[in-house]
Amino acid sequence: MLQPFTSESVTEGHPDKLADQISDAILDECLRQDAQSRVAVETLLTRGLAVIAGEITTHAYVEIPEVVRRTINEVGYTKTEYGFEGDTCGVMVAIQEQSPNIGQGVDTGGAGDQG
Repeated sequence: MLQPFTSESVTEGHPDKLADQISDAILDECLRQDAQSRVAVETLLTRGLAVIAGEITTHAYVEIPEVVRRTINEVGYTKTEYGFEGDTCGVMVAIQEQSPNIGQGVDTGGAGDQG
């Protein structure tokens, strides 16, 4: 019997690609400062707004809006007429420390997608 299989595939210019780059840049900056960082961050993009949410446990200090804006500009979204611009977009940050229960699970069972 055939089993249906589905997957998501996005092409160049899709917001998911930029969102992933932003999340990766935040992770990279945390790890650059603290190799033991635990980072589970998601990015949502809509016209003129980047929302960064998740959990981070680290000794690093990361200026998240700065990382977000730099990444957006590096990709080339530098003009308002593009519908998104790094220097003027809103950046909303909702980051908290990783819950102790997840932290304990990561210590004993591995990170999975939780940093």
